[in-house]
Amino acid sequence: QVQLVTSGGGLVQPEGSLRLSCAASGSIRSINAMGWYRQAPGKQRELVATITSGGNNNYAGSVKGRFTISRDGAKNTVYLQMGSLKPEDTAVYYCNAQIMTTSDYTIRNYWGQGTQVTVSS
Repeated sequence: QVQLVTSGGGLVQPEGSLRLSCAASGSIRSINAMGWYRQAPGKQRELVATITSGGNNNYAGSVKGRFTISRDGAKNTVYLQMGSLKPEDTAVYYCNAQIMTTSDYTIRNYWGQGTQVTVSS
């Protein structure tokens, strides 16, 4: 069993900052890429940022320069530092991790429960 627990969402004013965290736990052998996705009302889920086990990251164009993804391998945790937030960043944010469990050598996709981020004055 693997769980991804997300925290850190909330209400913030435009140009404000928030930090999201997502911790993976359970029968983990290894974690490959981790990332953040978001889904706004009426829209499809979209990629926000990803980071490989080696620390290489990738950002959606809409957040580049404003958001920073990082991870702590020892804690199996990925973070998303969000700055200069805009109303259009309002969405439910989901973390994702590609995890190999101790039960076998298959890499599976796992999702966190989602956390609401609302940017509004």
